[in-house]
Amino acid sequence: MAAERFRRTDRVDLPRGRSRTLRPSVDSERFGRISESAARRIGSWAFIMWMTIAIVIWLAINIAMTDSSAPDPFPFIFLTLLLSLQASYAAPLILLAQNRQADRDRVQFQEDRARTERLLADSDYLAREIAALRLALGEAATRDYVRGELRDLLDDVREALEEQERSRRESDRNADRSDERKAGDVEFSSDE
Repeated sequence: MAAERFRRTDRVDLPRGRSRTLRPSVDSERFGRISESAARRIGSWAFIMWMTIAIVIWLAINIAMTDSSAPDPFPFIFLTLLLSLQASYAAPLILLAQNRQADRDRVQFQEDRARTERLLADSDYLAREIAALRLALGEAATRDYVRGELRDLLDDVREALEEQERSRRESDRNADRSDERKAGDVEFSSDE
C-alpha cells in the first residue's frame, strides 16, 4: 500500500496533494458570500430599526435602574464598546462585499466589451459581404427592373397593335369608300 501511494504522488499527470501547513486555509468564495450576506443585512432598514430598538432598550434599562445595580451605568462604556466592535466588523465586511461586486462588474464589463467587439466584427464582415454582392451583381437585372421593362414592352406592343388596328380600320374605310366610288362610277357610266 505504501508503494501505491508513492507511485500515485510520483505521477506527473496527477495533481499534487496539499502539504500540511500551520496557516489556516480560507475558502475565499464562501467567505465572500458570507461577507455579502452580512453587508446586505447590515445595510437594510430592518437592521437599523432593530439596532435602534436594542439601544433604546439598553439605555432604558440602565437609566431606570439605580447606579449600583445597573449593568452599564451612565457613561454607557459597555454600550460604546459593543457599538465600536460592531462597527469594526461591519466596515471590513462591507468593503469585502464592495470589492467582490467590483470584481463582478469588471468581469461583466470585460464580457460586454468582448461581445461588443464580436458584434462589431460581425457587422463589418456582413457589410463587406453585402458590398461584395453588390459589386458581383453589378448590372444584373433585379426582379423589379425586369417587371418594369416587361410592363413598358407590353405597353409598346399594345400601342403598336392599337396603331395597326386603327390603320387597318382606316384602310378598310378607305377601301369601302373607293368601292362605293367605283360602284357609283359604274352606275354613272351605265346611266349614260
